[in-house]
Amino acid sequence: MQQKKDAPLRSDAQRNRERILEAALAELTCCADAPLSVIAKRAGVGQGTFYRNFSSREALVLEVYRYEMHQVADSAQPLLDSREPDGALREWMDRLAQFAMAKAGLADAIRQATSALGGPAKPGHTPVLSAAELLLRANEEAGTIRPGVTAEDFFLAIAGLWQIDPHGDWRPRAKRLLDLVMDGLRAGAPGR
Repeated sequence: MQQKKDAPLRSDAQRNRERILEAALAELTCCADAPLSVIAKRAGVGQGTFYRNFSSREALVLEVYRYEMHQVADSAQPLLDSREPDGALREWMDRLAQFAMAKAGLADAIRQATSALGGPAKPGHTPVLSAAELLLRANEEAGTIRPGVTAEDFFLAIAGLWQIDPHGDWRPRAKRLLDLVMDGLRAGAPGR
Protein backbone atom coordinates (compact mmCIF):
# COMPACT_ATOMS: atom_id res chain seq x y z
CA MET A 1 0.00 0.00 0.00
CA GLN A 2 1.44 3.36 -1.01
CA GLN A 3 1.18 6.33 1.32
CA LYS A 4 -0.59 9.47 0.07
CA LYS A 5 1.83 12.27 -0.83
CA ASP A 6 0.63 14.69 1.89
CA ALA A 7 -0.22 12.07 4.52
CA PRO A 8 1.85 12.21 7.73
CA LEU A 9 4.77 9.80 7.84
CA ARG A 10 4.67 6.75 10.07
CA SER A 11 6.83 7.24 13.16
CA ASP A 12 9.57 4.88 11.92
CA ALA A 13 9.59 6.59 8.51
CA GLN A 14 9.80 9.99 10.23
CA ARG A 15 12.75 8.80 12.34
CA ASN A 16 14.51 7.51 9.20
CA ARG A 17 13.97 10.85 7.48
CA GLU A 18 15.32 12.78 10.46
CA ARG A 19 18.37 10.49 10.71
CA ILE A 20 19.06 11.06 7.00
CA LEU A 21 18.80 14.83 7.47
CA GLU A 22 21.13 14.78 10.50
CA ALA A 23 23.66 12.58 8.68
CA ALA A 24 23.45 14.78 5.58
CA LEU A 25 24.04 17.93 7.63
CA ALA A 26 27.16 16.43 9.19
CA GLU A 27 28.54 15.02 5.93
CA LEU A 28 27.67 17.96 3.66
CA THR A 29 29.06 20.45 6.16
CA CYS A 30 32.42 18.66 5.88
CA CYS A 31 32.28 18.03 2.13
CA ALA A 32 29.79 19.45 -0.37
CA ASP A 33 30.40 16.42 -2.62
CA ALA A 34 29.84 13.79 0.07
CA PRO A 35 28.55 10.65 -1.65
CA LEU A 36 24.88 9.92 -1.00
CA SER A 37 25.84 6.34 -0.15
CA VAL A 38 28.01 7.64 2.71
CA ILE A 39 25.11 9.74 4.00
CA ALA A 40 22.74 6.75 3.83
CA LYS A 41 25.25 4.54 5.65
CA ARG A 42 25.83 7.15 8.39
CA ALA A 43 22.05 7.45 8.82
CA GLY A 44 21.75 3.66 9.09
CA VAL A 45 19.34 3.32 6.18
CA GLY A 46 19.46 1.45 2.90
CA GLN A 47 19.57 3.04 -0.54
CA GLY A 48 15.86 2.32 -1.10
CA THR A 49 14.87 4.14 2.09
CA PHE A 50 17.20 6.98 1.21
CA TYR A 51 15.79 7.48 -2.29
CA ARG A 52 12.19 7.10 -1.08
CA ASN A 53 12.84 10.17 1.05
CA PHE A 54 15.10 12.14 -1.30
CA SER A 55 15.01 11.57 -5.04
CA SER A 56 18.15 13.60 -5.74
CA ARG A 57 21.15 15.31 -4.16
CA GLU A 58 19.50 18.69 -4.79
CA ALA A 59 16.33 17.65 -2.97
CA LEU A 60 18.38 16.45 0.00
CA VAL A 61 20.55 19.57 0.22
CA LEU A 62 17.58 21.94 0.09
CA GLU A 63 15.65 19.88 2.63
CA VAL A 64 18.65 19.94 5.02
CA TYR A 65 18.66 23.72 4.69
CA ARG A 66 14.88 23.98 5.26
CA TYR A 67 15.00 21.49 8.15
CA GLU A 68 17.72 23.41 9.96
CA MET A 69 15.99 26.74 9.33
CA HIS A 70 12.70 25.41 10.71
CA GLN A 71 14.45 23.93 13.77
CA VAL A 72 15.74 27.41 14.63
CA ALA A 73 12.47 29.17 13.80
CA ASP A 74 10.33 26.66 15.69
CA SER A 75 12.40 27.10 18.85
CA ALA A 76 11.31 30.74 19.35
CA GLN A 77 7.90 30.14 20.93
CA PRO A 78 9.04 27.38 23.36
CA LEU A 79 11.88 29.66 24.47
CA LEU A 80 9.39 32.46 25.13
CA ASP A 81 7.17 30.03 27.01
CA SER A 82 9.99 28.97 29.34
CA ARG A 83 12.10 32.12 29.81
CA GLU A 84 11.90 35.85 30.24
CA PRO A 85 11.72 37.55 26.81
CA ASP A 86 15.32 38.84 26.85
CA GLY A 87 16.68 35.44 27.93
CA ALA A 88 14.63 33.77 25.20
CA LEU A 89 15.94 36.19 22.58
CA ARG A 90 19.56 35.73 23.65
CA GLU A 91 19.31 31.93 23.66
CA TRP A 92 17.61 32.01 20.28
CA MET A 93 20.48 34.11 18.97
CA ASP A 94 22.88 31.30 20.02
CA ARG A 95 20.75 28.80 18.11
CA LEU A 96 20.79 31.11 15.12
CA ALA A 97 24.60 31.25 15.31
CA GLN A 98 24.75 27.45 15.24
CA PHE A 99 22.47 27.51 12.18
CA ALA A 100 24.67 30.15 10.54
CA MET A 101 27.79 28.05 11.05
CA ALA A 102 26.07 24.94 9.68
CA LYS A 103 24.74 26.94 6.73
CA ALA A 104 28.23 28.26 6.05
CA GLY A 105 29.45 24.67 5.87
CA LEU A 106 26.58 23.83 3.54
CA ALA A 107 27.12 26.87 1.33
CA ASP A 108 28.95 24.98 -1.42
CA ALA A 109 26.37 22.20 -1.44
CA ILE A 110 23.51 24.73 -1.57
CA ARG A 111 25.24 26.64 -4.37
CA GLN A 112 25.70 23.41 -6.36
CA ALA A 113 22.09 22.37 -5.78
CA THR A 114 20.58 25.69 -6.83
CA SER A 115 22.93 26.58 -9.68
CA ALA A 116 22.16 23.58 -11.87
CA LEU A 117 20.40 24.65 -15.07
CA GLY A 118 16.71 24.63 -14.20
CA GLY A 119 17.55 23.62 -10.62
CA PRO A 120 15.38 24.43 -7.64
CA ALA A 121 15.35 27.88 -6.11
CA LYS A 122 17.06 28.47 -2.79
CA PRO A 123 14.44 28.50 -0.02
CA GLY A 124 13.61 31.82 1.60
CA HIS A 125 14.24 32.87 5.19
CA THR A 126 10.62 33.68 6.10
CA PRO A 127 10.32 31.29 9.09
CA VAL A 128 13.48 32.69 10.70
CA LEU A 129 12.38 36.28 10.05
CA SER A 130 8.98 35.51 11.59
CA ALA A 131 10.63 33.94 14.65
CA ALA A 132 12.89 36.97 15.10
CA GLU A 133 9.87 39.27 14.81
CA LEU A 134 8.01 37.23 17.45
CA LEU A 135 10.93 37.48 19.89
CA LEU A 136 11.51 41.17 19.21
CA ARG A 137 7.83 42.05 19.76
CA ALA A 138 7.75 40.08 23.04
CA ASN A 139 10.83 41.96 24.21
CA GLU A 140 9.43 45.30 23.11
CA GLU A 141 6.21 44.62 25.05
CA ALA A 142 8.27 43.63 28.12
CA GLY A 143 10.33 46.82 27.80
CA THR A 144 13.59 44.86 27.58
CA ILE A 145 14.71 46.23 24.19
CA ARG A 146 14.43 49.58 22.49
CA PRO A 147 11.12 50.04 20.66
CA GLY A 148 10.78 49.78 16.89
CA VAL A 149 13.52 47.24 16.08
CA THR A 150 12.42 45.14 13.10
CA ALA A 151 13.57 41.67 12.11
CA GLU A 152 15.39 43.26 9.17
CA ASP A 153 17.22 45.62 11.57
CA PHE A 154 18.10 42.66 13.76
CA PHE A 155 19.57 40.65 10.88
CA LEU A 156 21.60 43.63 9.71
CA ALA A 157 22.98 43.95 13.24
CA ILE A 158 24.03 40.30 13.45
CA ALA A 159 25.34 40.10 9.88
CA GLY A 160 28.84 39.68 11.30
CA LEU A 161 27.93 36.08 12.13
CA TRP A 162 28.32 35.21 8.48
CA GLN A 163 31.88 36.62 8.50
CA ILE A 164 33.09 34.23 11.23
CA ASP A 165 35.12 31.23 10.07
CA PRO A 166 32.89 28.19 10.71
CA HIS A 167 35.89 25.86 10.63
CA GLY A 168 37.70 27.52 13.53
CA ASP A 169 36.67 28.02 17.14
CA TRP A 170 33.71 30.20 16.20
CA ARG A 171 31.71 29.98 19.47
CA PRO A 172 33.62 32.58 21.56
CA ARG A 173 33.62 35.03 18.65
CA ALA A 174 29.90 34.54 18.01
CA LYS A 175 29.10 34.89 21.72
CA ARG A 176 30.98 38.19 21.90
CA LEU A 177 29.25 39.53 18.79
CA LEU A 178 25.79 38.49 19.98
CA ASP A 179 26.40 39.92 23.45
CA LEU A 180 27.30 43.25 21.80
CA VAL A 181 24.13 43.13 19.70
CA MET A 182 22.03 42.28 22.76
CA ASP A 183 23.59 45.21 24.66
CA GLY A 184 22.70 47.45 21.72
CA LEU A 185 19.11 46.21 21.66
CA ARG A 186 18.80 46.89 25.40
CA ALA A 187 20.12 50.46 25.09
CA GLY A 188 17.18 52.82 25.31
CA ALA A 189 14.75 50.13 26.47
CA PRO A 190 11.96 51.68 28.57
CA GLY A 191 12.11 48.95 31.22
CA ARG A 192 15.84 49.34 31.96
